[in-house]
Amino acid sequence: MSKSIHDPSLTLPPARILVIDDEPQIRRFLDISLRAQGYQTLLAATGEEGQRCLVEEGADLVILDLGLPDQDGRDVLKAIRLWSDVTIIVLTVRADEHQKVALLDTGANDYVTKPFGIEELMARIRAFLRNRSQPEDLQQPLYDDGHLRIDLMRHEVALNDEPVALTPKEFALLAFLVRQPGGIVTQTQLLREIWGPTHQDDAHYLRILVNKLRSKLCDNASSPRYIITEPGVGLRFLPQR
Repeated sequence: MSKSIHDPSLTLPPARILVIDDEPQIRRFLDISLRAQGYQTLLAATGEEGQRCLVEEGADLVILDLGLPDQDGRDVLKAIRLWSDVTIIVLTVRADEHQKVALLDTGANDYVTKPFGIEELMARIRAFLRNRSQPEDLQQPLYDDGHLRIDLMRHEVALNDEPVALTPKEFALLAFLVRQPGGIVTQTQLLREIWGPTHQDDAHYLRILVNKLRSKLCDNASSPRYIITEPGVGLRFLPQR
């Protein structure tokens, strides 16, 4: 079976993940779980310590808790985004849709609500890390999992080797999601990107387009394989292994 070009190459060093959380038991749990999956870990108990660690050590992905003792996690997120585009997954007990959208608009790539399942968190981490830098000869705008093939450069999509005819807007939606594998893209971002800034409140446009795209990809809305809806927030494309 073919692989997505976003799958980490075996020649790459283990991904380095920075955990910023003030709860010792959470840090210890994540440290053990991440190292068991072959990742390198960096641990910080405060926002200041986490930012310093990121500057000095670097990281491929950051897991950031919002409830830190020295700074609000949102302020840490804003501070990091001033100089780094590192992937950031936020841990939050705030399940309010407005808060989720605000986090994504501030610069978070994703969020996980506490208490969280470790398998779900690991799946989201893997999805983001498939986008790590690859050797130059693999740098092609192509997604291929052996079932679905998306050639972003040629604007071609195939399902089980059969061409799929997409309208320009359907392809634009799919391409925008594929370029951020595993990450949530808000409704506002998608409406602005595909229809323009004057249509940011026309959510029904997006619902209709998603339904048409899912139908063409044989992606069951009640149990989607690729295009996942985060109610009230946006959409995510879930790469398959």
